[in-house]
Amino acid sequence: MKSFGSYVRTRREALNAEDKSMSLRQVALRIGVEPAFLSKIERDVAPPPSEAKIVALAEALGEDPDLLLAMAGKVSSDLQAIIRKRPQLIGELLRQLKTQPDHAILSIVRQVTDGDW
Repeated sequence: MKSFGSYVRTRREALNAEDKSMSLRQVALRIGVEPAFLSKIERDVAPPPSEAKIVALAEALGEDPDLLLAMAGKVSSDLQAIIRKRPQLIGELLRQLKTQPDHAILSIVRQVTDGDW
């Protein structure tokens, strides 16, 4: 799996090939960081930025924020709050889901979303 910085750079450069507004400088300004800092992140010289900057970066790149947060070794604050509220239950749920195939997990998500219990 690619590093956070490498993934971000590859994604941004692919978008920039189609849309010149995705240059390093313009994306950096869009998410509120210096271009030099974003360059360091993309080269894995600097660690991933804060949760808020990662979420803004995900939005700018058209990526899922949870994916970029996970790649950065972080968990969103809303998920942390959910885990803190019921740590044993959530921990056991995640351990049980760990080996399940994606289609089984998606089925559970749909059941919860639809309220089909």
